[in-house]
Amino acid sequence: MVSMVAIAVISFSCASCRNVSKSSGSDSTAVASPTGPAFYADSAYSFTAAQCNFGPRTMNSEAHEKCGEWIIGKFRSYGLTVTTQKADLKGYDGTILKSTNIIASYNPDASTRILICAHWDSRPWADNDPDSLNHKTPVMAANDGASGVAVMLELARLVSKDSTLSIGVDFVCFDAEDWGVPTWEENIEDSEGSWALGSKHFADNLPEGYEARYGILLDMVGGEGAKFYREGLSSQFARTIVDKVWSAAKAAGYGSYFPDDEGGYVTDDHVPLNKTANIPTIDIIPYYPQCPQSSFGMTWHTTDDTMEHIDRNTLKVVGQTLIQIIYTE
Repeated sequence: MVSMVAIAVISFSCASCRNVSKSSGSDSTAVASPTGPAFYADSAYSFTAAQCNFGPRTMNSEAHEKCGEWIIGKFRSYGLTVTTQKADLKGYDGTILKSTNIIASYNPDASTRILICAHWDSRPWADNDPDSLNHKTPVMAANDGASGVAVMLELARLVSKDSTLSIGVDFVCFDAEDWGVPTWEENIEDSEGSWALGSKHFADNLPEGYEARYGILLDMVGGEGAKFYREGLSSQFARTIVDKVWSAAKAAGYGSYFPDDEGGYVTDDHVPLNKTANIPTIDIIPYYPQCPQSSFGMTWHTTDDTMEHIDRNTLKVVGQTLIQIIYTE
């Protein structure tokens, strides 16, 4: 997950960083009309864990390379057409990042397409950790990276079993998202340009003739107590898509997890898709307005972004909402 100012450091026991009630199911009072197959949270949870089993997937690492091969293999095992965009991208510090965007297409011949995306690399530095001794320790990125890919893999598994869908879906795993300027860097000022390098490369180098009706970015979609407010840039660039997704959440029975309130403005992978690729794209990203550790939640860019803080219910909420969208398009 990319730039937005982190706030003061406190203990991770803070209840306000969990944001919501202990509910483990759909809204009891919502008038729901769910469509499509059941999204299996246990499956998405296992996909999240499988990525973490490689270790932090930081750029240019062996874990990163092996996990990328695993992601490609999983999408192919579900019959999707997989292509990659490989590029040498320059990090803020001059490091050459061996980047691979992974594009997995369901129903590749369909003319009507939607794009669902997430980043798959790990933050190299836990620079928002309460313990400053951890600020140069790599992040496991169970939530901030692996959870979004895991939801996409489970969606791919489910739609691959259905021959009745006429829509095409492109699942895009962006690389080199989280190499942005760390807070401990004294000589270089943070800037939007240091983040989301893989999605910028994708937007600058779209596959020939590629068009998508709209895009949905999944960022940190497995955290404890998450609620997904309407992110500001999403409303600015693609309000009709925000309305569509929030309506789908209500129809799926999870409207309370998608408040109609506005959250923050986040520089994320959806920005180049909107600005450069002209694909109206929104960001499904949690917002914890009462959490002093960070409005992104207590584990953001810390060594505690591990499987212990992944919530199956959050994965279910987001995954079932995406199923609702795919099956009503």
